Amino acid sequence: MSFIIKCLDCGHNAPYFPTSTTCPKCGSQWREAEYDYELLGKTLPEKLKARQQDLWRYRELLPVRNPNISLSLGEGFSPLIRAVNLGMMLGCPNIFIKDERQGPTASFKDRQASVTIAALKEAGITEMVAASTGNVAISYSAYASRAGMKLWAFVTSLVPAVKMREIALYGSQVIKITGSYDQCKQVAAEFARQRKLYLDMGARTITSIEAMKTIAFEIAEQLTIALGPEENSQMRTPDWYVQAISGGMGPLGVHKGFREMQQMGWINKIPAFAPIQAEGCAPMVNSWKKGLEKAEPVTNPKTRIETLATGDPGRAYEFLKHHVDSTNGVFESVTDEEAIRAMHVLAKMEGISAEPAAGAAFAGLFKLIRAGVIKPSDTVVVNCTGHTMPAEQGILGENWARDVKFPTIAQAPQEEGLLSALTQVAPERFPKIVIVEDTLEARRLIRRILQSQGNFTILEAENGREGLDLIQRELPDLVILDLMMPEMDGFSVIEALRSNPETATIPVIVATAKELTPDEKNRLSGHIQALLQKGDFLNDEFLDEVKSLLK
Repeated sequence: MSFIIKCLDCGHNAPYFPTSTTCPKCGSQWREAEYDYELLGKTLPEKLKARQQDLWRYRELLPVRNPNISLSLGEGFSPLIRAVNLGMMLGCPNIFIKDERQGPTASFKDRQASVTIAALKEAGITEMVAASTGNVAISYSAYASRAGMKLWAFVTSLVPAVKMREIALYGSQVIKITGSYDQCKQVAAEFARQRKLYLDMGARTITSIEAMKTIAFEIAEQLTIALGPEENSQMRTPDWYVQAISGGMGPLGVHKGFREMQQMGWINKIPAFAPIQAEGCAPMVNSWKKGLEKAEPVTNPKTRIETLATGDPGRAYEFLKHHVDSTNGVFESVTDEEAIRAMHVLAKMEGISAEPAAGAAFAGLFKLIRAGVIKPSDTVVVNCTGHTMPAEQGILGENWARDVKFPTIAQAPQEEGLLSALTQVAPERFPKIVIVEDTLEARRLIRRILQSQGNFTILEAENGREGLDLIQRELPDLVILDLMMPEMDGFSVIEALRSNPETATIPVIVATAKELTPDEKNRLSGHIQALLQKGDFLNDEFLDEVKSLLK
């Protein structure tokens, strides 16, 4: 393998040794690997055709001279899933999810651990230290145990106990620090210094950045298969790459991957980058919005999403700011509540259970689409960085399950006991909503959005006449009505409802793609509760209106 390590500050080139963490010329800790891009650009594509789909298919572009395949756990080449339902809901059909939950320990940190442990093993290192909010320690623990290495895992006391137990299960030594993540990193660094042990330094670790860039390689390969190559037969890249960040290592690596492909002549463009932070700990977002070149640290993080609680990103912000600005991207922040809500939407719309940090990425996506920053025609890839651990009370809220007590035979015969149990499963009547819409896709979209927000009994009709009959028969709590339909339009349905005492007070939300004339608005005035444009269903106004009308 032919590569050198270049200092990002003074430009000095040096050979790679994992234990050498600073530039021998200027002492900078910020360095990266460089390869023979001209040669690899010509020779590697043909080799890839015959290789297994995993991280090590790109081994010529990784800083491990002789990869030990016996250390692999099958990392890399996670699926790129088209988010069909989210795309319909957001009016942005080309949204793809890079599903990093499907790594060996269910997070994108498996890439980091895989390459780093391989490099350390090759260098004869047998013991290391890492500070973590959970995922990285789990990944390092798995790969360290496979390589016969000792890991000292420093974690904050806020890390869920289930994650701590998994770290310990692999044989790692868990050290709980009662303090912030930044303080945890300080203690870990001092421990490593005193014992002269290898320390994982996050974004400053060469192998970590190199590992993360494989996400970009895979996205280009997978997107080319999904959407076809560019017009000049080059590989396809998205218009946007969205990821939640804490220290920023992931996007720094992914940007390097796209940059290298551009240097090799494989792609035309690097996507716009959208790093997302938790609002309660958003030093990069806040500093970028102020136009600052250096990040203002957050000394007291106020987020429950512990994996996003890096208060001082250091120089990672400077590098990431350059990448965001050069790609016409944006930094954005979301609240914990928005992240948790996005987790629910993602699970209920796409069947993907993501960790809160990944929820923040999707909440950021929703926010950027609503603001018009991401356009309906854009192709977007969102990194679903990891799987949720057993969901905690704060995520699910109250009444997420129903207790059913089956009577004993002495209390009731078997058949009566079964009937009694069934009445406990759904003891109350869920709010009933009728959707009247002639387009199947639109009906399905509205149904999925409502289902992602709560428990409703949802009935559908595909034209005005059928809808009016259904409403008069079922007397629902709410009607969502299209205006332009065959047989009987929405205006006529509303007039019929208001002329019947039994249906006169049923609230109606009109959802239409039509620009209404003043006369048409007058026909609706006083007869409906809300008028919304299709394609804007994720807007809080729609969901808030539904909830308020059902109370």
